Amino acid sequence: MTRKQRYRYALDFFQTHIPEAETELIYDNPFQLLVAVILSAQCTDKRVNQTTPAIFSRFGTPQKMADATFEELFPYIKSISYPNNKTKHLIGMANMLISDFQGEVPMTVQELIKLPGVGRKTANVITSVVDEQPNMAVDTHVFRVSKRLGLVDQQLTTPLAVEKELIKHIPKELVHKAHHWLILHGRYICLARNPKCGECGLREICVYYKKQVVNKG
Repeated sequence: MTRKQRYRYALDFFQTHIPEAETELIYDNPFQLLVAVILSAQCTDKRVNQTTPAIFSRFGTPQKMADATFEELFPYIKSISYPNNKTKHLIGMANMLISDFQGEVPMTVQELIKLPGVGRKTANVITSVVDEQPNMAVDTHVFRVSKRLGLVDQQLTTPLAVEKELIKHIPKELVHKAHHWLILHGRYICLARNPKCGECGLREICVYYKKQVVNKG
């Protein structure tokens, strides 16, 4: 099977079975999403969603968060991974939104990555979710699933390399959805340690399944 055929099969499958894929983070506006995505680094969406309602109630605008002290914000974040750094990042991010972007979340990757706590992956999430830009955020799920399915070369070692390969093959209008498709598939089916191959509708194209299950069986 060619790589082009793999992409066509996978995209057809996802469009049929998860046509309206979207982030599982709960938010009401771009600023709230940005806060949630920063908090979600190396933390589950479930934990973030349990934490953000209180944060949004008290510090729900860039100005309110910018005005917060570390001591005021930290208790709301202490249950999240790396709370010290994330508290500093959120306050710094909010201050830069006020000083450099008139309190609005910018919608280009280049501007977003200037904000404290915002790397390329976070910037890609914000622009693809809020603005449906064709940007692919590569987290551990996307990295793992795209390699197992044979959508990208097995030798690729960095998220950026995987991102570029996926962007090259996925139709522009589907990129913002494909990000969620791959994440959700990795989160619920293609698990890191015990993938649920028996439940997977992509076994037909899966390099991992053929090598680890079929050949070894």
